[in-house]
Amino acid sequence: MKQVLISLLLIIALHTTAQQKTENVIVITLDGFRWQEVFGGADSILINHDKFTEDKKGLQEKFWAATTDERRKKLLPFFWNTIAQQGQLYGNRWHNNFVNNANPYWFSYPGYNEIFTGIPDTAVNSNDKRWNKNENVLEFINKQKGFENKVVAFTSWDVFPWILHEERSKVYVNSAFERIGFQSPTFNLLNEMQMTAPRFLGDGVRPDLLTFYIAKEYLKTYKPRVLYIGFDETDDFAHGGKYDMYLHSAYMVDQLIADLWGWLQIDPHYKNKTTILITTDHGRGDAKKEQWTSHGAKIPDAGQIWMAVMGPDTEAKGELKTKGQLYQKQIASTIASFLGFTFKSAKTVAEPVSDMLSK
Repeated sequence: MKQVLISLLLIIALHTTAQQKTENVIVITLDGFRWQEVFGGADSILINHDKFTEDKKGLQEKFWAATTDERRKKLLPFFWNTIAQQGQLYGNRWHNNFVNNANPYWFSYPGYNEIFTGIPDTAVNSNDKRWNKNENVLEFINKQKGFENKVVAFTSWDVFPWILHEERSKVYVNSAFERIGFQSPTFNLLNEMQMTAPRFLGDGVRPDLLTFYIAKEYLKTYKPRVLYIGFDETDDFAHGGKYDMYLHSAYMVDQLIADLWGWLQIDPHYKNKTTILITTDHGRGDAKKEQWTSHGAKIPDAGQIWMAVMGPDTEAKGELKTKGQLYQKQIASTIASFLGFTFKSAKTVAEPVSDMLSK
C-alpha cells in the first residue's frame, strides 16, 4: 500500500510538472512606485499641486480623466489593457486587497533583499554597498541544471551588485553606468550612449531607457532563462518632488514593458513560455500630508506595495478585488515555483503566492 501511495504521488508530481508551461521568467521593478497610481492613475491632489507639478495643464491633458478607470489606463495602458485582461494585479487597498513589505524599514535595499531572498532580514537595514549575506533566488536558479549562466540582471541603481552579491552568486549584474562587456555593433553603440548620456540623477543611477535597451539587447542576443530589470527613476523623481516627471517616467516604463512583451510573443524561444512579474521595493507617503516624496519606517503607507503577473501558468483574474493579504517576501519562492523549483536557502523563506500559478 505504501509503494502504491508513493507511485501515485510521483505520477501526480510528474503530471503537475508536465502541465507547467513557464520556461522563462522576467522580473521587473519600478522603484518606489505607489499603489495609488497603479490602481488610481494620476493623484488629483498632486497633479494640481503648485509645489509638485510645474506644468499642470500639460500633465492634465496627458493623464487626467473623469474616472479612476480612465486615469489609470492613461497612465499605465499596458497594465490595464493587457495585464488586467490576461494576468493578475494585487494590492488595490480600496478593495481590501493588501500587499505589504514584511521588513520593517520600507526603503530600497531591505525591500530588494526581501523580494529576492524571501527573508525580511532585520540585519539588512541600510542602503550601503555591503555584500548581502542572504542567498537570493536568482543565485539559486543559476545553480540549477539548464540555468547555469542563464540568469542575469540589468539595473539602473548601482547598489544591485551588492544586493544580489554578484561576487558569490555568479549572476551577471550590470548596473548604473557599468560598461557592457560584450562585443557587437549594438552593444558598442549602447556603451557609447552610456558614456555620453547626461547623468541627471548622479553617477549612481543610469537612465531607465538605457537600462531597458541594454537588457533587451542581451535578451535578444543571449536568450537568458531568467532576466531581472530594475528601473529607478520613479523613486528619484518622487524624492525630488517632481510629480510630473514621476508620472512621465512610470508611463515610459509601462510602454517599455509593452514593447518587451510584444517582442516576447514573436520570439519562438519565449512565446507562450514566459512569465513576467512586476512589483516595487516599497511604497510612499500620503499625498494629503505631502509625504509622497518620502518613505521609510516613519512614513505611514510606505510599507504598502503591489504586484502584477502574467504568463502561461497564470489564470486571467485581472484586478483582484477580494479581501486578502500578501507580502513581498513571497515573491522569491513564486519566481522559483514558476520554473518548477522549490526555493530553499539557509534561512526559512516565505511560501509562494499559489494563486499566481493557478491556471
